[in-house]
Amino acid sequence: MNAIPSTIKKPQRWAEPFGEPMPEEILHNLLAVPPFSSMDASRFPKSTPLDGIIQNDCRLLELKAGDIIVREGDYGSSAFLIIGGEALVALKSLPPELLGRDNRKRKSFFQALSQFWTNDKQAEVRRYDSSKQQLNQRRDGEDTRVFLQDVPRVIAPDQSVSLVAGEIFGEISALTRTPRSATVVANTDMFVLEIRWQGLRDLMNSDPALKEHVEQAYRDNSLKSHLRELDLFSSLTTEQISQVAEKTEFETYGKFQWNVDYQKTSGKDVANRILDEPLIVQQGEYVNGLLLVRNGFVRICRQHGNGIQTVAYKGKGGVFGLREIARNWKSETQHPWALSLRAVGYVDLLRIPVECIEQLVLPHVDTTNLKLPAEQKSDDSVADNDRRRGGRGKQMNRGLLEFLVEERFTNGKQAMMIDLDRCTRCDDCVQACASTHNNNPRFVRQGKIHDKWMIANACMHCSDPVCMIGCPTGAIGRDAESGNVTINDMTCIGCSTCANSCPYDNIKMVQINDRSGLPIVDANTGENIVKATKCDLCVDQRGGPACQRACPHDALVRIDLTNHKTVTEWSS
Repeated sequence: MNAIPSTIKKPQRWAEPFGEPMPEEILHNLLAVPPFSSMDASRFPKSTPLDGIIQNDCRLLELKAGDIIVREGDYGSSAFLIIGGEALVALKSLPPELLGRDNRKRKSFFQALSQFWTNDKQAEVRRYDSSKQQLNQRRDGEDTRVFLQDVPRVIAPDQSVSLVAGEIFGEISALTRTPRSATVVANTDMFVLEIRWQGLRDLMNSDPALKEHVEQAYRDNSLKSHLRELDLFSSLTTEQISQVAEKTEFETYGKFQWNVDYQKTSGKDVANRILDEPLIVQQGEYVNGLLLVRNGFVRICRQHGNGIQTVAYKGKGGVFGLREIARNWKSETQHPWALSLRAVGYVDLLRIPVECIEQLVLPHVDTTNLKLPAEQKSDDSVADNDRRRGGRGKQMNRGLLEFLVEERFTNGKQAMMIDLDRCTRCDDCVQACASTHNNNPRFVRQGKIHDKWMIANACMHCSDPVCMIGCPTGAIGRDAESGNVTINDMTCIGCSTCANSCPYDNIKMVQINDRSGLPIVDANTGENIVKATKCDLCVDQRGGPACQRACPHDALVRIDLTNHKTVTEWSS
C-alpha cells in the first residue's frame, strides 16, 4: 500500500503582516491621505491590492516628541510617511552616545598593560555607571523606543530640516540597503506610517508617480555622486554625468532578507544552490548594458562541462560588461556575453544601456588601455600569462574561491582566516582576546573549513551587515571612521534580533554577572539579563586585533574577503 504524502498550504504573500491588524476605520482614513488618495486602485493586481498593501505591509506608529525615528548609519528596511506632526532631520551628525552607539576610545599604553592584572575572574562581569547613560528608553507595547529629552538643544534649528505631513523619508535606504544618511527625530507628538520595503516596492510598481518620485530622488541625491566616483566616468562633464544618470535603470535580484533563506538552505547541494541564484546575465546572449553593482555581491561564472564554474565575485562598485561593449563598439560586431552573472543573496544593480556607453563614455576613454579583467580570462590564457611573467602571476585557488562564494564569506570586511597548516592549536589567539575583553573571549576558534583554510566564528564586520537591521535601540552599529560593527553594552536590551539575523552564527547571547559571579537580574521582572556579544575588532586597543598580534606563527589574519586580490595574495 502506497503511503499518502503529507500536504500543507503554501505560504502566501501576507502570511506575516508587518504589524497588528489595522481597523477598517484607520484603513479608510489612510486611503484618503496623499499619496494614497491620488493612486488608482484599479492599477494594482488582485494579488496585491492597494488596501492590502496598507493593511499588511504598513503599520501606524504613534510617536512622542523626542523619539528617534531613524538613526544615521542604521541599515533599515522600511520607509516612513508622515501622517501628522513634525519631524526634524539633523543636518549635522549627532554624537554616537546620543544614538545609542558604542563610543569607546582607545586605551593608553598603561591602561592596556593594566588589563593583565585588573581583569575580573568571573565570566561576563558588567560594572554599570548610570551617570554615563546618554539615552532614554520607553516601552511601546512589546517594542522599545529611544528618545532625546531636549531636542532643541541637541538639534539646533539652523542644523535641521523640518518634515511635515505627506512627506516620505527613508525610502532610498530601504530600497538600496544602504545606511541611513541622517538622523530623523520627532519634533512633536506625531503619527507616522512605516512601510516595509516589500510594500514600498509594490506601491512603486503599480503607481508611476511614487516610482518616479523615489527614482528621481535617488538620481538627484546619490546616483550622480556614485558615477563620479568611478574611474570610467571621471573624464565626463557634469552635463554628461547627468545624461548617463537619466538613462540608468535600477534593478534588484534576490531576496532582501537573504540571510533567512541562506540559513535554511546552507546544507543544500552546492550545484542546486547555484541554480537557485537569480540569473542576471546569461553566457552567450546579447550584450544589453553595462552593469554596476550598487550593493550586494554577484558571482561571475561560466558553463564548465555539465556544471557551473565560479570565475570570480564582485561587490559594491564592481563593473561588468565593459570589455564586451568596448570590443563590439570598436570592431562594429556583436560578440555575446562571455560569462554569466548571478546574484549571491540580494543585489542592487545599475544598468546603463549600451547606446549610452557608446555615445557618452567610450569616445572619452582610451580603449587601448582597457585591461582584460582577470575574471574574463580563460584557464589557458591565465597559464600562458603566468609563464610569460616567470610564474609571478597569482590566482586564487579554485576550490577556495568556490568555498568563499558558496558560504557567503565574500561579505566579510574583517574575517578571521586561519591557515591550519601553520596553526599549532596553542590558543594564544583566544587567550589574547580574553585578556583584552575582561577575561571573556569574543570569538570561537572553530568554523567552516576548506582544505587548509578555516573561517573562524568571529564577527566579520560585514559589507552588508544584516545583523544591524531591526535593533530597536541602535545598540549595534557601524563606526563611521573604521567601519567596525560594535555593540553598546549599555543600550543592548538582549532581544536577540542581531544574533538571530547573523547568517554566520557570530553573535552570541550571554548571561551577564556582577563581580561576585551572581547573575544580574531585571528589576521589574526578576529575569536574568542577557546581552549580545561578539568580536569588536579590539576597537579600544592601541595595536588593533589582539588575536592576530598574538599568533606566534602568523597563521591568523583579519582579512577583507570582499577584496578578491587581497585574499589571493595572502592565500597563495
